[in-house]
Amino acid sequence: MGREFYDASPEAKRIFDQADEVINGLTDVIFNGPQEKLTSTAFCQPAIFTYSIAALRAFQAHSKFQNIEPQFACGLSLGECTAVAAAGALSFAEALKLVERRSAFMEEATHLAKGAMTAVIGFDREKLIAICAETGAQVANFNSLEQIVITGEEEKVVAAAKIIEEQGAKRVIPLDVSGAFHSSLMQPAVPNFEGALGEAAFQAPSFPIVSNVDGKPAEAPEAIRGNLARQITSSVQWVDSIEYIAGQGVTDFIEIGPGNVLKGLIRKINPELKVHNIKKPEDIDKLSL
Repeated sequence: MGREFYDASPEAKRIFDQADEVINGLTDVIFNGPQEKLTSTAFCQPAIFTYSIAALRAFQAHSKFQNIEPQFACGLSLGECTAVAAAGALSFAEALKLVERRSAFMEEATHLAKGAMTAVIGFDREKLIAICAETGAQVANFNSLEQIVITGEEEKVVAAAKIIEEQGAKRVIPLDVSGAFHSSLMQPAVPNFEGALGEAAFQAPSFPIVSNVDGKPAEAPEAIRGNLARQITSSVQWVDSIEYIAGQGVTDFIEIGPGNVLKGLIRKINPELKVHNIKKPEDIDKLSL
């Protein structure tokens, strides 16, 4: 993935070249795989992050969009790191180093306790929260009004999922993941990541970054730094984030990166919002704002 941006945009090429200076061989894996290596812990998150920023730089350099001024940045889970770099609170190289370390620290935490995650479709939010409280499961992601992901110790997630299914959820889908992300089981990763965050040179962003932790905007460097640390164990408040941004009068969202999952989630949260995707250079050429 991503070769089209490398070939079409000098700005995107510069990002891929910088990525190789931080993580040797990353660009080759992004472009050529193999799939098993691209999806491995060492490469997956840095690859998605690099691809997304490269696509963003290609978009920003396009003559049609020189006068576009973003009002906010946000991203789901790993995407919050991308949002931080997109808003200029960190340089690309520093943010990529953090993404690499975040991935490694979280992977280490998965080996300390057996965790699981399950997606729940079509179930009352308050009932789900109550069932999690009863069983000891936790909420990882409030992805949309229809979709919530639960997380935590495997047996507790299984118990919660069983009750939720019995009480009428449309679908309960165990996820194929290596651990219980966005749960207290990730706590061992936090001190290490806080140390890495403390070494990074954060600055005030060009526009506010809406955090996964509370769905509110942050502009102070220390607040952004703290949100990235808290995010590892906190629920992702994606619904609150989108509702906050829409509440400020924003009607157009641009999802930049290798997928279009966020487009579906945003439209489920608020069907009135317009979501544009940039996955390839031709998407930029076709884009009309």
